[in-house]
Amino acid sequence: MSTAALILAGGTGARLYPRSRQARPKQLIHLLGEGTLIQNTFARLAPLFEPADTYVVTTEELAPLVAEQLPAIDPRHIIVEPFRRNTTAALALSAVVLERQYGPDLVIAALPSDHLISNVREFHQALEAAIEIARRHDAIVTIGLVPTRAETAFGYIQVAEEPLPEAATATTYRVRVFAEKPDSATAERFVNAGDFLWNSGIFVFRLDVFWNELSTHLPEQAELFAELRHAHDPQAFPTLVENIYGRIRAISFDYGVLEKTTNVLCVLGTFEWSDLSSWDELWRLQKKDPRQNVLEGSIYPIDTKRCYVSAFTKVVALVDVEDLIVVDSEDVLLICRRGSSQRVAEVVDLFRRKGNSALL
Repeated sequence: MSTAALILAGGTGARLYPRSRQARPKQLIHLLGEGTLIQNTFARLAPLFEPADTYVVTTEELAPLVAEQLPAIDPRHIIVEPFRRNTTAALALSAVVLERQYGPDLVIAALPSDHLISNVREFHQALEAAIEIARRHDAIVTIGLVPTRAETAFGYIQVAEEPLPEAATATTYRVRVFAEKPDSATAERFVNAGDFLWNSGIFVFRLDVFWNELSTHLPEQAELFAELRHAHDPQAFPTLVENIYGRIRAISFDYGVLEKTTNVLCVLGTFEWSDLSSWDELWRLQKKDPRQNVLEGSIYPIDTKRCYVSAFTKVVALVDVEDLIVVDSEDVLLICRRGSSQRVAEVVDLFRRKGNSALL
């Protein structure tokens, strides 16, 4: 049975505004590590997948930048969405394309392009185990991680008390519930319960399992993509894709399928992971000075504590402030209280409502 890697690279990364922008979102910029986030993702997969078996799904707007940053990938392996319709559509379109390439006997490992992963060898072990379990079980397989704190920025997975005895390659549980990002009290309850894991956003599945789950839980989308699966004219394919995307609603795979099905298994991962979802998370992950500041650029602090300041277009002076996030770009300066950076996406929405498209 063949296996292919699919890198999901169509997101906007709005909570990391103003560095992450519509035309160059967070997966295509440098935040941590040697390369951009998508380059680091591709490099992590290279020991397990040849470039010939690695694909990226992204939007038409971002496809040229993806090709530029990943020259080892055949441009024909960049699956292009006409516009964003969230992860269910991205996975379904990719499943159609890969089914044509490999046939129905295929396992797809779908991974976000914008996460941070350390202990790469342990990541490889977990992903290989998930692939093997997906081959042998009629279930979608994900990877969960033991929470190290009550984090409100991550999704959670509640798993069964006992692991599956037949999944000998790795500790694997049946999934009870997928939970969206919780409030503080709920996150504390999840961590204290002991049966909740962080949701890594990695999905591994056989094609037949994917289509069955989509048909069961999102039949209207399955019917539309069935039209695409049965289309035989390559020249008409892009027009048909655009037509289908114009008719479907944007919905995440977590919400549309995983929260409804009882047919999910979870491999326990032991690698260090973050979805780099906010400036608060960037502050948490980086080395700090004796006053617990992270300072990048020409920064002059006086009596400044626990701040994240990243400014490369101007000199920044701070006097007697605490718990601030300050991030600059050529045209926007962001200032917010540390602990509130999940709300930065609201700024992007505000600009959009006000018609300030140049600032997006």
